[in-house]
Amino acid sequence: MVRGSGVQPSLYIVGVGMTQFGRHLDRAIESLANEALDAALTDAGATRSTIETVFYSGATQGALQGQYAIPGQVVLSKIGLTGLPAYNIENACASGTSGFQLACQSLRAGACDIALALGAEKMNIADKARSIALFEGGWDVSRADENARMLLALGEGVEVPEGSESDRPYSRFMSVYAAMCRYWMKSFGTTQRQIAAVSAKNHSHSVHNPLSQYRKAFTIDEVLAAPPITYPLTMPMCSPISDGAAAVIVCTEAGLKRLGVRRERAITIAATAISTSTSRRADEFEQAVCRRTAMMAYEQAGLGPEDVSVVEVHDATAMGEIMAVEYLRLTPMGEAGAAAERGELSIGGRVPVNPSGGLESKGHPIGATGLGQLHELVTQLRGEAGPRQVENARVALHENGGGSMGFEEAVVTVNILTK
Repeated sequence: MVRGSGVQPSLYIVGVGMTQFGRHLDRAIESLANEALDAALTDAGATRSTIETVFYSGATQGALQGQYAIPGQVVLSKIGLTGLPAYNIENACASGTSGFQLACQSLRAGACDIALALGAEKMNIADKARSIALFEGGWDVSRADENARMLLALGEGVEVPEGSESDRPYSRFMSVYAAMCRYWMKSFGTTQRQIAAVSAKNHSHSVHNPLSQYRKAFTIDEVLAAPPITYPLTMPMCSPISDGAAAVIVCTEAGLKRLGVRRERAITIAATAISTSTSRRADEFEQAVCRRTAMMAYEQAGLGPEDVSVVEVHDATAMGEIMAVEYLRLTPMGEAGAAAERGELSIGGRVPVNPSGGLESKGHPIGATGLGQLHELVTQLRGEAGPRQVENARVALHENGGGSMGFEEAVVTVNILTK
């Protein structure tokens, strides 16, 4: 959140681009980054020489490709962006939108008029166990077992049906998400069928998104009958390991004039907020990092949840969407699952959430994930989403979380965009 007195200058998103997220085994990371960059430049009517500062997000290049330092400069050198101020941003799954927020700060500070946030990941490698293991770095590694015991305890007291645990390896964070599911079941009466309704909704949305990793529709019953991960999660409820890249170009009023972008295609950045975790109790929902960050964003924008037209949230599992929707005050606590089951969160419903298909379908290449969410919301506000278009979309809400500290995400970013 930007603090201080005085009127903040107007900022705009003028260009967005992304690859299809998925398994790109035959492509190098710079190839993916270059495709996203070219799409964003074309969208903005800009060239590489127009970009003044770059914020590059990538969380896995060190662990998976051995590029522990300067990943951004290495990629940028191969796609024609050299000689510029360039910053490497790592904030776990919120890396991309952390870069976006720093780009906005650089514009507000007067350091430049046109900035680029670019995120890319190449997560699918031959050694799948290494890909899964990298998620262990998303919390305090010196207390990993203690963290796991504390979080898994949240799910105690819920009967686990026989045969609902996968015998295949998966990230320990899936067990943590499952424990959060069970905690919501105990605390609010959320059901497995409601969680499956979120997943079915998102997979249905993804059918109409050509950039989505998966484009297969599921019914609620098909989600429930799918191979288990760990109760109550089944495979379609969980995001896949993904490769991909996404780019967002932001500018000031002066940059807008220089580019000659038509006003109707320039999307206003009404708010951009970020916060980190605290040592709250699990049941102190008002103090949740997502709730606190959302309230900062609403205050900045002078808007409330009742004004929101379309939403993209961080659904690493379907449970993540339920929690985010409630923390963002789009429903009361404990009621997002029921709202999804009634169709309120679907395209055509009261407040459509994840029209892109969400991370569960679209994919989750960590450093590009948040920027991919922004790509969807800009497309929606411009009325260019085709069969998945949300009618009369004018205010877009974006939530992207990363890592784990205590009982919540280590960091959450919330952005509000307006037409």
